Amino acid sequence: MHRTIATASRVLSQSRVIFSGIQPTGVPHLGNYVGALRQWVQLQQQEEPDTKLIYSIVDLHAITTPQPPEKLKRCKRESLAALLALGIDPDRCMLFYQSSVSAHSELMWILACTASVGYLSRMTQWKQKLNVAPTTRVEERLVGSKLKLGLLSYPILQAADILVHRATHVPVGHDQHQHLEFARECATNFNHAYAPHLVRPETLTPPVQRIMSLTDPRSKMSKSHNSERSRILITDTPEQIRIKVASALTDSAPSISYDVSTRPGVSNLLQILSVFDTQKRSPQQLAEKYRETHPREFKAMVAKSIVQGLDGIRTRYHKLLNCDSAYLDDIEASGAQRARQNAEETMQLVRSAVGL
Repeated sequence: MHRTIATASRVLSQSRVIFSGIQPTGVPHLGNYVGALRQWVQLQQQEEPDTKLIYSIVDLHAITTPQPPEKLKRCKRESLAALLALGIDPDRCMLFYQSSVSAHSELMWILACTASVGYLSRMTQWKQKLNVAPTTRVEERLVGSKLKLGLLSYPILQAADILVHRATHVPVGHDQHQHLEFARECATNFNHAYAPHLVRPETLTPPVQRIMSLTDPRSKMSKSHNSERSRILITDTPEQIRIKVASALTDSAPSISYDVSTRPGVSNLLQILSVFDTQKRSPQQLAEKYRETHPREFKAMVAKSIVQGLDGIRTRYHKLLNCDSAYLDDIEASGAQRARQNAEETMQLVRSAVGL
């Protein structure tokens, strides 16, 4: 019996499997697109046909921060429509809501029984969410009154998201490497305690740096910022994009150069321009080419490149969101069914190994 299970485990983990998830915050901004979603679309063409692509809207992660139920439901649908508008093909990948596949939560509990609280307490994400110092400890009285178990332990759910689908590769941003290392730790702990059924995933790092806020270029672009001008949504109109880029915080120097430490605003715009550059030039190369360009003219160029790069997405998004609601529901249901079948293959091995 053990030999049969071990053989099945090796067979299940042979093919290349890529998993990634995004929280349902509604319409993605430019930072989301550059940091993750553009790569999701590219992987559909770049990967071999037998590679499994699994993309999830991780709504269970979203409730670690309290929010109105109706808002969550709306944001989930907006996220789904946005992914489809960007070019995600539901026939090429599994696209689903995390909560539609209960195996994610089931494996989380099993992994939690071998996960280290000490390791979790050293993770940075919960400290950032609570806006406390990086050196803050779980046992501190102030933390104890604010920290919820879900927020502390959600890296275990994140690990379960990956491991339940036997992902071999996970695209992660520069600030998510710690979480993928924790997922590998969870796989190691389980395999050591029970049987070598869980796959240790490798990292896929996007080739570009993260996009920063237009109004605070030393902080990454985020929806949590109070000013709408700090971010560009993928559904912004051309005029909205031009206004936001024109008002982006830069400096008084009359030329263009790339230096993140001394000229973060201009460097961020160069990074954005590089993303949409048809010749695939680096920010440094673009800085050299446009060195003598007046900043006002340069901003207009950046805005034009964004408008062209996002062309058609806004129209497709609104068409999807305003169509018959059954269309989006059917796409998600189909993706969830395939994801449940994929996850169940893992859970049969896991349950048997644990004795459940």
